[in-house]
Amino acid sequence: MAGLGAGKAAVDATITAAVQPVPSPTPPGRPAAPRIGETDVTGPRAVGEHGRMPTQFDPPSGTRDFLAREFETRERAFTLIRSVFAGYGFEPLGTPAFERLDVLMGKYGDEGEKLIFKILRRGQHESSGEADLALRYDLTVPLARVAAAYGSQLPVPYKRYAIGPVWRADRPGHGRYREFTQCDVDTLGSASPLADAEVICAVHDVLAGLGIGGFRFLLNSRRVLAGLLEAFAVPASLGAGVLTTLDKLDKISPGEVSRELAGRGMPAGAAADLVAVMTAADAEQRIRDALNNSEEGAAGLHEVDTVLSLLAGQVPAGRVRFTPRMVRGLSYYTGPIWEVTADGVASSIASGGRYDHLIAALGGPDVPATGGSLGVERLLLLLPGGELDSRLDVAVTVMAEQYAPRSFAFAAAARSAGLRASVYLGGSGKLGRQLKWASDSGARWAVMYGAAEEEAGTATVRDMVSGEQVRVPASGLAQFLAERAGQPGHAGRGEQGS
Repeated sequence: MAGLGAGKAAVDATITAAVQPVPSPTPPGRPAAPRIGETDVTGPRAVGEHGRMPTQFDPPSGTRDFLAREFETRERAFTLIRSVFAGYGFEPLGTPAFERLDVLMGKYGDEGEKLIFKILRRGQHESSGEADLALRYDLTVPLARVAAAYGSQLPVPYKRYAIGPVWRADRPGHGRYREFTQCDVDTLGSASPLADAEVICAVHDVLAGLGIGGFRFLLNSRRVLAGLLEAFAVPASLGAGVLTTLDKLDKISPGEVSRELAGRGMPAGAAADLVAVMTAADAEQRIRDALNNSEEGAAGLHEVDTVLSLLAGQVPAGRVRFTPRMVRGLSYYTGPIWEVTADGVASSIASGGRYDHLIAALGGPDVPATGGSLGVERLLLLLPGGELDSRLDVAVTVMAEQYAPRSFAFAAAARSAGLRASVYLGGSGKLGRQLKWASDSGARWAVMYGAAEEEAGTATVRDMVSGEQVRVPASGLAQFLAERAGQPGHAGRGEQGS
């Protein structure tokens, strides 16, 4: 970045020197014109005159700018996600960037509510200092509001996906933003395990389509966990805290988990036995044995086995595994739960489960529901790297003013053939400078038109990869470029290696 800053300073200095005006006499009675860098901000501005700029140009803390390359990478990922979800019959839902404050409050707990970005009243109520709106905190509460508002207009079951920014008034840090994108997929109104399996399949296909390697689904059921608490005689009053601690098994040692369980009120021996079962090499079989006498636990095992049987043959063998130690700490889950891990990533990259009754708790109708969420920002960091995308397929030179109309028409002809094309907009009439512009734009072809081409009724097309040049009739330029673009090995630079 230091080099970039130094280069920018040099360019700024050159521009300033180039546009520094020659002093001229000031007419009597008229104030002297301000020099560059001394703009008068108190009077009206002339056309093209800029006011003072802030000294810091970074976006607000916890937010980001996305220049073309990163923006297009994100858009390609979102396009694939939309395509996969649509293939499963999920329909898109868009909701406002902000909601009424009363819709959001009371939904996220005390800690969550501290992170809501509130919007103060405006107009005549501005002086009150009170808030009545807030930026969207997640995509689930808006879903509940939509289900309540449009219930009779929505299909049953209602299968929707949503991709959009959310905001948290959190302290920014590495990988933690105040504005970030969430991606949810949910089915409301179906208690069938087919709905759970379908969500998992859709998320699987998204991850595979994005080229994420080494990922796997960890599957469990909240009813399995409830049965375990019953089997180990954990009082109901301690259940939520015990599950919260068990959720740390992947973060701290079994001994530390046992001690924390004892600190929550479990007998030390029972705590040690529970952790031993959860972490044993044959944990699955030991837990199945432990749940033989638990009706709730047996029902949970049936849920897990049913989902696994539905997924068999739909996803690669071993991609989804029953993982009894996977807890998913959110208390609103009521049935199958899952999360996705990937090689080299410390946190999960997707998660979800069944959450019957949550929509009612959020203000919507009491319907069964299941869904999942993709950690989009984390996923984007895992996408395979590719070549720098081109901005253009065809760059058209403008060698002199008299050739500009024909060059402009050539660019339009290329666009009519489905190619990205633009004319040179700079001030240099030198071919070398214009070909450098074509190369910097990533163009696959440069179209050159000058006196020789005008006389012959042709245009010269240069392949910017091979350097080969060929003259083609001006009237057939669009067809020539379309044919070249359609030939193997002649795709635009942005498509090479895809």
